[in-house]
Amino acid sequence: MARRSAGILLYRLAGQEPEVLLVHPGGPFWARKDAGVWSIPKGEYEEGEDPRAAAVREFEEELGSAPPADDAMLELGTITQRSGKVVTAFAVAGDLDTAEMHSNTFAMEWPPRSGQTQEFPEVDRAGWFAPAQAREKLVPAQTELVDRLLERLGKPRAS
Repeated sequence: MARRSAGILLYRLAGQEPEVLLVHPGGPFWARKDAGVWSIPKGEYEEGEDPRAAAVREFEEELGSAPPADDAMLELGTITQRSGKVVTAFAVAGDLDTAEMHSNTFAMEWPPRSGQTQEFPEVDRAGWFAPAQAREKLVPAQTELVDRLLERLGKPRAS
């Protein structure tokens, strides 16, 4: 069975154009990578768990604050990433000061084969992006989520 994740695409209107909040993965492997590695705040959930509840939990873990009330969430459906992971996404309007974000951490052996364990943030930074820039930053399969959001908002697709 494919691994499943759920996440929230937070958006705000900057003038007439929406901006979306994306997160950059933490840890040494991702430190020098940018284009094509950013994501919506998301995480895996178990069989039988409510994807919406998992999306809210993961948003809080990765950004350090709760998303806006979930009764206002738009369902964006699912996408399948190249790895085979199925991502269920929701969108909600809101704002978040990216300078105030703080992520949970994970431990891993670093440097490799050193026997030393280090802690790293799951997300090392977050940023607001216009749709066209978000398409460049996002994991390729997740660009569809931005397009679905734009469609729901009655805005032209990102180019």
